[in-house]
Amino acid sequence: MVQHVAWVITLIAMGAVALSFLWVAARAGEFAEYPGIVERAYRLRKVLFVVLLVVSGGVSVLTLGELPYATASYGTPHEGTFRPAQVVEAVGSRWQWELSPGQIVAGRPVQFRVTSTDVTHGFGIYDDAMHLLAQTQAMPGYTNVLTYTFQRPGTYHLLCLEYCGVAHHGMMGEFTVTSH
Repeated sequence: MVQHVAWVITLIAMGAVALSFLWVAARAGEFAEYPGIVERAYRLRKVLFVVLLVVSGGVSVLTLGELPYATASYGTPHEGTFRPAQVVEAVGSRWQWELSPGQIVAGRPVQFRVTSTDVTHGFGIYDDAMHLLAQTQAMPGYTNVLTYTFQRPGTYHLLCLEYCGVAHHGMMGEFTVTSH
């Protein structure tokens, strides 16, 4: 929701700036011989620039306050909750997912270290409504790190997003996210 609001505000601000430029360009030669017009135009330009800075700064603060990915730690040292991210090893092989550990705590970042033992697989995490939450590739000989913070407890599902062979459709897994 916040991203949608930020997008609308950005479009409105961009439109206002574009209209301002068009207005100034259309009337540029119209008042050249009148005294004081240039000074007023420069004052208006300064005001518009300050407004643009305030609006873009506000949009930045609103949208960057909650990044879609988590940092490597949870909390801050002064809150007494400074803990490393939960680490889950995820290995795709022959139409199955192996996770260790299989239980995760909600509200704390989780680092999925994703790899494969055979071919490339797509590691897709879905909620109960089957909405894709996060994804990365599972590749042989390489480990991708996917960091995600689950906000709600529940059962989450894994599906392969890359065609990996005849049983690709059955390459599913699940894990539980608990409240503590």
